[in-house]
Amino acid sequence: MPQLPPITKALMLACVAMFCAQLLFGPWIEGLLALWPLASGHFLPWQLLSYAFLHGDMLHLFFNMLGLWMFGSEIEMIWGRKRYIHYLIASALAGAVIQQIFVLVVPAGGPTLGASGALYGLLLAFGMMFPDRTIMPLFPPIPMKAKVFVAVFGAIELVSGLTGRSGVAHFAHLGGMLGGWLMIRYWRGQPPFPPRARRR
Repeated sequence: MPQLPPITKALMLACVAMFCAQLLFGPWIEGLLALWPLASGHFLPWQLLSYAFLHGDMLHLFFNMLGLWMFGSEIEMIWGRKRYIHYLIASALAGAVIQQIFVLVVPAGGPTLGASGALYGLLLAFGMMFPDRTIMPLFPPIPMKAKVFVAVFGAIELVSGLTGRSGVAHFAHLGGMLGGWLMIRYWRGQPPFPPRARRR
């Protein structure tokens, strides 16, 4: 079981605190901070990040915080606080942007909320950093290598997003993975970004 480093701990506490605020002031909090479609008339710029701190129910919160702890803790300890925060912001922003594009094509009236976009970005980073590490997901409880786990869950999100409207923001999840992948490519100086000068 990983330790709980400071940024991961702070994010978990912030999400729990916001969930308590939702229980007390649900409609007002969600109207202000959830990610509303552009066409709804309720969209505000800060929602591109604030939506990640809200959750739909206790189960939603529990699984996202479990994933943040399991995958984010080790990544934070390796990358350090600054790079870890930048990565999470990139994943959450990309998840919000891709979801907004999707709901422009397939209109939806409700808001998007949850840390899943950032979490899927962390899953991608974990799979890239530790591709051959064996992990045991809760669903299904079958041991698999991290790279296989990421590929399977990415494929499930894509198929689910294209074939049905379950109320889950599948394209926010995929957007989080895309944002994380682009951030890692940027740090490495790999296409579509120009090579980065090496420090001497």
